[in-house]
Amino acid sequence: MGLRAAEQAVAVAAVPAVDPIKSMVGQLELERYKTTIKSLTQFGDRKQGSARNRAALDWIEAQLKSYGYANTTRMAYEFMPTDPRRPSGPAIANSPDAAQGGGRYRGFRNKTGVNLKAELQPDEKLRALNSQPGDVGGPREQVYCTKVGTKFPGEMHIIGAHFDGHGFGEAANDDGSGTAIVMELARIFMSPGVTTEHSIRFVLWNNEETGLNGARAYVVQRQALQGKEDPVGSGLYPEPKWLGMIQHDMMLFDHGAPKADGTVAKEQRPEADVNIEFQSTAKFSEGAQKIAWHFHAANEAYATDYPAAVGPHMTNTDSTPFMDIVPAISLRENERGREIGAGWDPHWHQPTDVFATFSDADFRLGLNAAQTTLGAVARLTGANLTK
Repeated sequence: MGLRAAEQAVAVAAVPAVDPIKSMVGQLELERYKTTIKSLTQFGDRKQGSARNRAALDWIEAQLKSYGYANTTRMAYEFMPTDPRRPSGPAIANSPDAAQGGGRYRGFRNKTGVNLKAELQPDEKLRALNSQPGDVGGPREQVYCTKVGTKFPGEMHIIGAHFDGHGFGEAANDDGSGTAIVMELARIFMSPGVTTEHSIRFVLWNNEETGLNGARAYVVQRQALQGKEDPVGSGLYPEPKWLGMIQHDMMLFDHGAPKADGTVAKEQRPEADVNIEFQSTAKFSEGAQKIAWHFHAANEAYATDYPAAVGPHMTNTDSTPFMDIVPAISLRENERGREIGAGWDPHWHQPTDVFATFSDADFRLGLNAAQTTLGAVARLTGANLTK
């Protein structure tokens, strides 16, 4: 073989094979993502303790089973309105200039809060649906399913979002947008030919809006079960060891800071990004930061439209109960503390959090978050595609 032929052979050998993760990410479609969110909005704001919340849980469970998850599981727990609420974050949160969870407010701040007035919802049908009683204490349920790893079934990453909401809207963004991401990822990881070396658990939390109570209940009930083979010798791990927890909460709306008159731009800003947050004060902050930058790299490799930004102030989300136990991160439309908390999303907990409020540019931001998580988790779990 001549020198040139040998060089050509080396060049051909150096061409990488088709990236199976890219093929998996390519299965994410904007219209399907939108359809999943739209389907969730049929249950209104899905307020915990209500009939519409229970109907939404039934629908989610049925969808997970339709993807092929024979291990879909409902987890029961008790909730009382007097249960402790979420932690307030580090001491800096006591400053009037500091956002809860750290960081400093900058620029104009809009008031935020939860709409409690049914009459502010102009859609009569939606108003009636959301007027069903809720909030009383009692039994609650949430649902999860597990992609079992081929090499390390006793170790897993947890991918979560909360399906409950409030405010007399449709909870399309908070948190239909995150719930749809988790469901779409569960579907793709169970697609024919997809294998992972490590396990992945997909969880749809309840009672986030009352203080992360569903996620807290999961930690209380299942932390001690991690990595235990049951029955012994079976190769089955009902609760694989937690390697990391990734939360998705409000994924659509990055229109920039409020102006002096309190208004926010109508269109998604060109520089919109996917915010990846860890909490710098957490016991596992170092590991969480590594995962966050791993997600940033996956965004660079697989997201089609919007870049990612990493920040150290994760707070007030379902990854919080995990952050001192295992590396935990959260994906969002904006920084939770100093941006969402400062009113950057005027639809947060309001009657306007309905599907029709958001444009394709908004939905595409959520899709890019899904692309980011799918790419990152596929890399972390050793995913492969045989077909």
